[in-house]
Amino acid sequence: MTQPTDIRREPLSTALSLAASGVPVLPLRAGKVPFGNCRRCTDNACGGRPNMKTPGPCACPNPCHGWAAATTDPDAINSPTWARAWRDAAAVAYHPGGAGLTVVDLDSPEAIAWAGASLPATRTVPTTRGEHWLYRGAMQSANGVQPGVDIKSTMAYARWLGPGVGAMTPLPAVVRAMTVKEPSTVRPTVVAVPAPAGSGECPHRTPTYLDRGIAMAEQRITEARSAVHATVYRTFLAVLSTHGRCGCLTETHAARLFTAAQAKGETVRHCTDAWTNALTTLGLTHG
Repeated sequence: MTQPTDIRREPLSTALSLAASGVPVLPLRAGKVPFGNCRRCTDNACGGRPNMKTPGPCACPNPCHGWAAATTDPDAINSPTWARAWRDAAAVAYHPGGAGLTVVDLDSPEAIAWAGASLPATRTVPTTRGEHWLYRGAMQSANGVQPGVDIKSTMAYARWLGPGVGAMTPLPAVVRAMTVKEPSTVRPTVVAVPAPAGSGECPHRTPTYLDRGIAMAEQRITEARSAVHATVYRTFLAVLSTHGRCGCLTETHAARLFTAAQAKGETVRHCTDAWTNALTTLGLTHG
């Protein structure tokens, strides 16, 4: 994209040049923050989203909805309502995702060093405390993906600090993966109930017996082709019936079963419910 090379120009001139190259822009006031809601949109009464994670249906002509107000329309940028904001603007911001870009915001020397060792080289823009690394391609935005590292793309804005240096390269998978959350996990409750009096020693005798039982339970869940919910519950019930009363069953064993169930598409919530229901059915809950 063609970009203005002189950020010392008036914010309006810079904004119009960026918009002409297909980069949606908005004014920033002092403190690098967008202009707040106008009277019409106070407290997002117009339908805009308070946290600006998604744009609301508001068609307000003022630049008062953060990144969602960013535009490439020169008529809007030059309108009287925007003119008031430009007069008070301290800087220009842009919506990277709207321009098909992703900004990796590196906020410290340590973050820059990490990027140099971990990410493909691309265009860089110096910032007050670090650098912006710009890639071609949009993705989900996220803060704190690494110490001192934020991702700014869709539903976010970045301050315009100049065109930067270097060739802009395609958004790599390693950056996309930084916003992917790890699968949710829980620590299944394992209740060890003493064996009834007179029942003798633990019937499992060796860890091999228990491990074989857990492996068979994992296989039963993995091979389920239908009624996965019911299979998971029945398997949990069988495992707890056999191994839940003597203290041999550990959280590690139970977590293996949860992992197998989640691999079949079960949610953590369903796994937890099935485990709790099995405990209750067998009278293994604390009462």
